[in-house]
Amino acid sequence: MVSSKDIRLAAKLVKDVLGSRKAQRVLTERLAARGPLPTQHFKIAVYFADGPVNLYQMRQWYKPLAKLAETWPVVVLSRTAGGTIKLLEESPIPVAYVRKVANLERVIAEQDIRIVLYVNQNSRNFQMMRYGRRWHVFINHGESDKMYMTTNQFKAYDYSFVAGQAAVDRLGKVLWDYDFDKRAITIGRPQADHYSGVLPYTPDNRTVVLYAPTWEGDRAAAAYGSIATHGVSLVTALLQSPRHRVVYRPHPRSGVVDHEYGVANKQIINAITAANARESSAQHIVDTGPELGWQLSAADVAIVDISAMVYDRLASGKPLMVTRPQNPLAAIDRSGYLSDCEWLGVGDTAGIVEILDELTSDGTAEERLRGWVEQYFGDPTPGAPTARFHAAIEHLMGEWDRFAAIHAQDDDGLAEFVDDASEIEEV
Repeated sequence: MVSSKDIRLAAKLVKDVLGSRKAQRVLTERLAARGPLPTQHFKIAVYFADGPVNLYQMRQWYKPLAKLAETWPVVVLSRTAGGTIKLLEESPIPVAYVRKVANLERVIAEQDIRIVLYVNQNSRNFQMMRYGRRWHVFINHGESDKMYMTTNQFKAYDYSFVAGQAAVDRLGKVLWDYDFDKRAITIGRPQADHYSGVLPYTPDNRTVVLYAPTWEGDRAAAAYGSIATHGVSLVTALLQSPRHRVVYRPHPRSGVVDHEYGVANKQIINAITAANARESSAQHIVDTGPELGWQLSAADVAIVDISAMVYDRLASGKPLMVTRPQNPLAAIDRSGYLSDCEWLGVGDTAGIVEILDELTSDGTAEERLRGWVEQYFGDPTPGAPTARFHAAIEHLMGEWDRFAAIHAQDDDGLAEFVDDASEIEEV
């Protein structure tokens, strides 16, 4: 007897297959309309093996990469149809669709890729990392003190670009026999040089509060999300204040694991919609757009969960608070900024207006914040992080030239590509 669960799974499979075929058809049409990419042109590749749901990891690099491409041509190597469609729509740098390993090998053969950048730890990164004669560099999709930032996977890459001394210290506690002086290159936060964008509201005397929670996580140790614990009470209190404007930016994966988390997210969105209907001049914002920049620079105060958003905001040097996870099993690295940050507990949310008033008038907190900014990102002067990023690339390009000269006499017929028919690439 077929169960209702089996029927739902079968229906989902059919939907996924039909959706995949449609995505492939749309993508084929768009690639044909664009035409082929120039050959022997790109020197740097950004490898992205994920679909649209994780494009936030790429988006924060768009502007720094576009600036870098003015000196070194950059191409995105995208492995999924859905991800490629979105990248073609929004990426400021060219995109190559490399669904199959054969496609990947063709692009590698047609281009002069010397550096490959990785924004995440997708297991399919290893399909790219098997190709030698180029530098594989982990640049991550943000700076944070989450356990993700201390993974031994850093060793898999030739180099890692990290934000600052705090990252080096953090990794130094867990990576044994790792040459930090050579392989960990500090570049600051080049994204901070591009915190800009068109404001979706008209500035006035209201204090702008950015609430940017992360998703609920897929295990207790990573249960940093606050929407279901802090969010509803926090936003409700701010919406009742005539002196504050809420910019709510939920994580794109909010509710994918925990149904109640998704319900709380919708409750917050509905509350903001209702508040704007009562008073249109309040101009509260539900921000689900792809661009991250103006939110960090325009907000007078930011309230974020333990995530990369802590450090995105920290790089701006402006006031922020971090929600304290309710789950006692959530792993917190208390040796860095989180040992000295402004915590917001579950029981504090109803009094958030008074708490923010105290924070923004606390000179000691401001001075403490400046110290942490320098520890995590080095010189925060506008333009300095971009200069360090470009200098790191220049260094690796020089190293590529040096090693290419050393191995110039190597067998030109060395087989670099390995055909493995057992590898199956998903759409």
